[in-house]
Amino acid sequence: MNAFLIWDLSYRNMNIFTLFETHIHNIYNELVAEGSLAEGHNLSKLTVELPREESHGDLATNIAMVTAKSAGMNPRALAELYVAKLADLDDVESAEIAGPGFINLRLPASAWQNQLRDIHEAGVAYGQSEIGKGQKVNVEFVSANPTGPLHAAHARGAIFGDALAHLLQFAGFDVTREYYINDAGTQVDVLARSAYLRYREAFGEEVTIPAGLYPGEYLKEVGQALKAEFADRFLEADEETYLAPIREFAVAMIMAGIKDDLSRLGVSMDVFSSERALTDNGKVQAAIDHLTAQDLIYHGVLEKPKGQAPEDWEEREQMLFKAKQFGDDTDRPLQKSDGGWTYFASDIAYHLDKYQRTDGPMIDVWGADHGGYVKRMKAATAAVSGASNMLDVKLCQLVSLLDNGQPVKMSKRAGTFVTLSDVMDAVGPDVMRFIMLTRRNDQTLEFDYAKVTEKSRENPVFYVQYAHARARSVFRQAEAPTQFDDADLSCLTHELEMRLMKQLASWPALIASAAKAHEPHRIAFYLMELAANFHSLWNGGRDDPSLKFIQGDDEAVTKARLYLVNCVSLVIRSGLGLLSITAAEEM
Repeated sequence: MNAFLIWDLSYRNMNIFTLFETHIHNIYNELVAEGSLAEGHNLSKLTVELPREESHGDLATNIAMVTAKSAGMNPRALAELYVAKLADLDDVESAEIAGPGFINLRLPASAWQNQLRDIHEAGVAYGQSEIGKGQKVNVEFVSANPTGPLHAAHARGAIFGDALAHLLQFAGFDVTREYYINDAGTQVDVLARSAYLRYREAFGEEVTIPAGLYPGEYLKEVGQALKAEFADRFLEADEETYLAPIREFAVAMIMAGIKDDLSRLGVSMDVFSSERALTDNGKVQAAIDHLTAQDLIYHGVLEKPKGQAPEDWEEREQMLFKAKQFGDDTDRPLQKSDGGWTYFASDIAYHLDKYQRTDGPMIDVWGADHGGYVKRMKAATAAVSGASNMLDVKLCQLVSLLDNGQPVKMSKRAGTFVTLSDVMDAVGPDVMRFIMLTRRNDQTLEFDYAKVTEKSRENPVFYVQYAHARARSVFRQAEAPTQFDDADLSCLTHELEMRLMKQLASWPALIASAAKAHEPHRIAFYLMELAANFHSLWNGGRDDPSLKFIQGDDEAVTKARLYLVNCVSLVIRSGLGLLSITAAEEM
């Protein structure tokens, strides 16, 4: 069973797509009962969706394709069994076999018109479901080292993780958003030494930042704050005296800035977990004991890998975790030569802690540079949870920042990179959030300031927000009826209206599939297509006055079209809400 999605038809909204999935399941059971099919076929890959080509009909299903092999039948021959029964359904006008065995269905217009009633009744909750059945899911994202402000690359993981959390909640999961603070190890000691120099600088001393320390201008602010907090208490102190308190202060101040940036971006966390607290509370040792009790720890010498050795390889006897037993390429060290724990040991403890707190699957959102760490972390999570699919790691590829095609220069404040705050100042949170989701997370992304802020159809966030603003503008027109609940939707028969109704009806299925795949970018793609179809209908009214939404001499048609426009605005608002983006009322 997939630990991330409990798929049960009884918990899904009965929209037109799930209705036909139910029909197909019932027909399958009939065929088994008749002896035409044997029992035991796997229907988990069954799909019912809009055909890629409108000329192919209204719905398409792959039922014959996914069961033909196990049935030992030719897919087209198997499809004939389904087509004969599907064609007899009251809500099917025709059923046809296409290609190697796909089945295309044609439905009466009323099937799509009636879906608008569901949208109108549910409002922005349309598409919400209980497929997650309240299952707990931990989504850990951002988790940037607390050594400096968030940069633009962090934004992609923050936006992806937050949108995924909203999506899973909408699909009925109990989601915890979590940030892991890497406040142990050498990087925060380097931060403390760097901040100490800025602290001395705040007293007028000329300082030089040596190689290996953090040179960013942002640490001048930390230095001034240290002066205000501690006065001259540490000016003459040795490192053993100043390191811990300055480290704690600097980490807290930088984390406060990170939280402010996330809040401005529209991201809120439920939990901030500390790596140092895990160690201090004995949870790393507890995790090692947990693995030892399962005979998953031993002492040995790892063979030197072929090619370049990883940074945690040492030619000595070490405490090792049997990672290969869970699919990793090699066993992994847990303790350094000085007796301290490796980062991997701390990460095992952290994932055990998450699992014990949520008792459910985990999703980690990482930068692409951590791709080599995935196998070992999946192995560790499988060992501590007893389930091989308890961890899903989503890698976010790089973001190239451009302005009119030219690379954006480094931030003066950060010294080495462009900060998240800089980008929000330039384009605003709404634009950032939407554009970051216009590519799959595992694809590189070009973010051009000039292009993402232009007001044209080439700018996807403007195009979607403009569609919502256009829809709302219809209701501000003086001649528009204010009540249209009693609309006769049978008036909606034009090709452009039918296309829009079909797409609106597919919103619940889109939510379900995106939640199952952990792919929130599908929402952005859907909204862009929905906006395009709505703009097409709007523009159609310019060329053909009979397509205008408000027909002064035909109240029935006007009410039906207002009903449709309202449904468009509801679904766009719902989708933008899941992405934490403003649904503009006017532009």
